Amino acid sequence: MRFQPFQARFAATNLLLSLLVLWFFSCKAVAQENSQSEFLSIASPAAVLYDAPSLNAEKLYVASVNLPLEVVVKVVGWVKVRDYHGYLGWVEDKNLSQKRFVIINTSVGSVYQSPDQAAALVFQARQDVVLEWLGTAANGWIKVKHQDGQVGYIRTDQIWGA
Repeated sequence: MRFQPFQARFAATNLLLSLLVLWFFSCKAVAQENSQSEFLSIASPAAVLYDAPSLNAEKLYVASVNLPLEVVVKVVGWVKVRDYHGYLGWVEDKNLSQKRFVIINTSVGSVYQSPDQAAALVFQARQDVVLEWLGTAANGWIKVKHQDGQVGYIRTDQIWGA
């Protein structure tokens, strides 16, 4: 009889803990569903990506200007990013820009005058060519600009970073 209050408290604590864990994971799932990926680009001519958020960490590779990167997590002074190959690394936030770019991830990307494959072809770009993102058009198209100034529309299945 004298163990009942202890058992009741133990059961209530377990129930509360279970509800708290369930609430945490359901909130996390809702947040992931509602969030869209954030993309930034390299702002400096070259930026080193590290395996940890420290200048003393191992250097992974050097990224060139305008390379689009997906934000994974931000900490003070650093951003963990993913490139279009799926590689993860840390970069100092001072080397990043809000200006959006995309990269061709098919062997050839076709850019049209309007968001329609029946429209006139403006230009084609090979894989790994970086284009400036100018905005989203309807039905899986985005407006882009080549570094030489040509502007047009490309399907999102031909690029990464949108």
